Amino acid sequence: MLIKHTDDIKSSEITPEQLYLNRRKFIASASAATVGLVAGTILPSSIALAKPGDDFKPKNPSKYNTTEELTPYKDVTTYNNFYEFGVDKENPSENAHTLKPKPWTVSVEGEVKKPAKYNLEDLMKGLTLEDRIYRLRCVEAWSMIIPWLGFPLRDLIKRLEPTSKAKYVAFETLYAPEQMPGQNRSVLKWPYVEGLRMDEAMNPLTILATGLYGKQLPNQNGAPLRLVVPWKYGFKSIKSIVKIKFVESQPPTSWNISAPSEYGFYSNVNPEVDHPRWSQSKERRIGEFFKQKTLMFNGYADQVASMYSGMDLKKNF
Repeated sequence: MLIKHTDDIKSSEITPEQLYLNRRKFIASASAATVGLVAGTILPSSIALAKPGDDFKPKNPSKYNTTEELTPYKDVTTYNNFYEFGVDKENPSENAHTLKPKPWTVSVEGEVKKPAKYNLEDLMKGLTLEDRIYRLRCVEAWSMIIPWLGFPLRDLIKRLEPTSKAKYVAFETLYAPEQMPGQNRSVLKWPYVEGLRMDEAMNPLTILATGLYGKQLPNQNGAPLRLVVPWKYGFKSIKSIVKIKFVESQPPTSWNISAPSEYGFYSNVNPEVDHPRWSQSKERRIGEFFKQKTLMFNGYADQVASMYSGMDLKKNF
């Protein structure tokens, strides 16, 4: 069990500790102000001015959609963790213009019958895009409601025909420091890598997203192709994917490599298992002032809890 409470937060999809400590110091100094002043001071300007999610209506709605109020497009696209473009929330929207999402290729490797380097258009050919309105819960204890546009990962996996040896799916982000200036800093070991168990990858909730709000995915949100796994903390949803590899053994993951005592392979949203340095029992929805209770598996327990039946979720955090 990874609980050794201290009272600060780390971010990343996780902010470096010193940045977080500076942020906590700033928040503490603001706490003496009035509630009105706090609302306008401790939150980013885009959040303080947040408005309901326009009039977006999904064209191809899914039965998995939440009906909760959408986080405004502006906040979804300007409050991001994408360390390849900087460690502050506004850095990705400011710096990601250097990313070149076209042309884009994805290498499919490992225990699969159709390994190849695919143009993204060829990889997606014949797959049906859906609007998936999901909760996003960051490990930093903030959350959003985002209308993604994408397709079920399992539809792609079935086409690629993994062998019986494939027990996990490993993903890798583009490594191109000339396009991703944050990779010139040793914040993490680059390229960013992530992974899922095969049954997690095949769960109907798991999608590969190519857009949000019915629009093409912005660079700062992981263009042109990213993973979305709504019952896990946000850092599991790897961005700007260039490699999908089917493997026999549990693959390494970036944040687990960086801080294994704090970030496990599974990283399921779990209000009963705190981060070593902060509580996960509540979260702050972007655009709202008061915190709300965090839901087990981010509210998707009916769809995913059976995959972890009998598992010690405190040990396998």
